[in-house]
Amino acid sequence: MKAAAEMYAPATSRRSFDVERVRADFPILNQTVNGKPLIYLDNAATSQKPAKVIEALRRYYREENSNIHRGVHFLSQKATGEYEGARKKLCSFINARSTGEIIYVRGATEAINLVAHSFVQEQIKPGEEIVISEMEHHSNIVPWQIVCEKTGAKLKVVPINDKGEIILEEYEKMLTPKVKFVSIVYISNSLGTVNPVKQMIEMAHEQDIPVLIDGAQAVSHARVDVQDLDCDFFVFSGHKMFGPTGIGVLYGKQEHLEKMPPYQGGGDMIKSVTFEKTIYNELPYKFEAGTPNIAGAIGLGYAVDYLNDINLDDVYIYEQDLLAYATEAVKKVDGLRIIGTARHKTAVVSFMLEDVHPHDIGTIIDSEGVAIRTGHHCTQPVMQRFGVPATARASFALYNTRDEVDALVQSINKAKKVFQ
Repeated sequence: MKAAAEMYAPATSRRSFDVERVRADFPILNQTVNGKPLIYLDNAATSQKPAKVIEALRRYYREENSNIHRGVHFLSQKATGEYEGARKKLCSFINARSTGEIIYVRGATEAINLVAHSFVQEQIKPGEEIVISEMEHHSNIVPWQIVCEKTGAKLKVVPINDKGEIILEEYEKMLTPKVKFVSIVYISNSLGTVNPVKQMIEMAHEQDIPVLIDGAQAVSHARVDVQDLDCDFFVFSGHKMFGPTGIGVLYGKQEHLEKMPPYQGGGDMIKSVTFEKTIYNELPYKFEAGTPNIAGAIGLGYAVDYLNDINLDDVYIYEQDLLAYATEAVKKVDGLRIIGTARHKTAVVSFMLEDVHPHDIGTIIDSEGVAIRTGHHCTQPVMQRFGVPATARASFALYNTRDEVDALVQSINKAKKVFQ
């Protein structure tokens, strides 16, 4: 298995990739929108679901619906087996050391909040610092602001250059003895930038600073190996990797998780309860209070199966080729400006069209059956950095095609003519 850092180098060759076979796995793509075939280019917001995942959810509710862990009857045992089986799949998928390091959460946002509350807030002191970057999603900004407000700590922000790349020299300068935690996005959802996170983790670890990686945009595009990265925490959401909504994963090194207090109290995170004392459960259950999203976890396990069957190495190369094609295609549109031109990118093209607001672009494009995202993409500081109110964003996945890129360009040109 190639390391994640190697996987996110520029592709130098093309492999055969049967995109039509892949598309056949996604029922939602077989429909029309406004009388046109659906072209779904909003994958950074949420990905579509293969039939395998949809069927897993249907089967659970039709044939297996039961609460887990506490029942001795057949349905409970079956549901528990599938739920914990999915955890094993996820452990292998990101190469964690054990299933105890795989915590089910609602998504990357809850995972970051859990770490902020139970790890960082517990030990950081007034005047000490947390480092993030200028390209972070709001979910990797607001939790740290809350921690700073509660503790008197300070939030330090690594700047990015005009291409949308982290300035490593500035990052290195920030890693002073005052810094007690670093939280960095792997791939920017609004710029497509792939950050050199392995190098950034090494730089922080040289100063004994733990690091969280927001991998929500990474896990569906190439292989991730948390042991190779050596990150302390890694978070991602199921719905961005062809799984259900409302389910995600917090990976944490066992030595950290064992020392952290529970994030929430309730059922399943305990071994015993009396009015005098509660003894908490072992990992990973210490952080999984209450009845979980059982169907979501099972569905996420099937999404992992799907990605393993497809082969993420081939997906990466195919998407890099598609990104290169899309980038060159939109550049030919007069008056179009791409926001985010990092050397290392994943399949995201954010853009502005001269004298046309992104929301107007999105509306016209939708009339052609093309779904893109417009707005600030929950990265308002990025918009401020580039001096724009919002962008239009096309984000690609393994089921998108060059023909769909051509249709996108045609619809952009139509929007341009409408508003000229």
